[in-house]
Amino acid sequence: MKTIEESVVTAMDGSDKELFPYLPYILQDLWEIGTDPDALIKLISKHFASCAGLKVLDLGCGKGAVSVKVSKSLRCNCYGIDAVSEFIEYAQQKALEFQVEHLCTFETGDIRERVKDLSGYDIIILGAIGPVFGDYYTTLTSLSRCINKDGIFIIDDGYIENNSNYSHPLILEKETINKMIDMAGMQLIEDEIIHRDDIKVSDDFIFVKLKMRCNELIEKYPDKREIFFDYLKKQEEENEVLENKIVCSTMMIKRKN
Repeated sequence: MKTIEESVVTAMDGSDKELFPYLPYILQDLWEIGTDPDALIKLISKHFASCAGLKVLDLGCGKGAVSVKVSKSLRCNCYGIDAVSEFIEYAQQKALEFQVEHLCTFETGDIRERVKDLSGYDIIILGAIGPVFGDYYTTLTSLSRCINKDGIFIIDDGYIENNSNYSHPLILEKETINKMIDMAGMQLIEDEIIHRDDIKVSDDFIFVKLKMRCNELIEKYPDKREIFFDYLKKQEEENEVLENKIVCSTMMIKRKN
């Protein structure tokens, strides 16, 4: 099993775990660093007649943008966990700023361990965190104890179109994902495709910020320049994949009736 530091760096499209302590600095200009909160708010509103009081578990919550905005808009009770303590501190500040500190709880921790003690959630969000729990079958079955009978998983991820010539070590074909969901005793009830133009606009905005901060770190720590150069290169490669090679979507999954 990867260390939590390795998992976090992988989720951030990096390849060197030595990058981990520098992530708060690199990402300091960004709050929404994964899933689009507004898209989730629309999806949750569509599938629940009443949202107030719903229990939401946000795994790998980053700086809490999803939890804070979902709780503010829908009055859900959100519990976010992330391995980066600086992200959690920022999330707590944002909860206060948005006046939802009574609805949001944030904790620093290893989500792979914490979920063993959690249950009773209506919604579990896995927002662009990669295969931290393994493949779809392993993820859904291992987290099934945490979610209510009629609960919903929301997974922000990318997949390769069926019969595509493209392959990626961490990205599966849609057909494979569907089979794993079925094997887990669940069904895909929503597959909200993210438009490529929107992805590019977001990628370009984020990359400018990341590049600026990485260049500052290169000046400050010239002996570690290769770590930051490599990260920027990986970001460019992954942006190319997200924008041109795969389908990015927000999937909603629940148990079969």
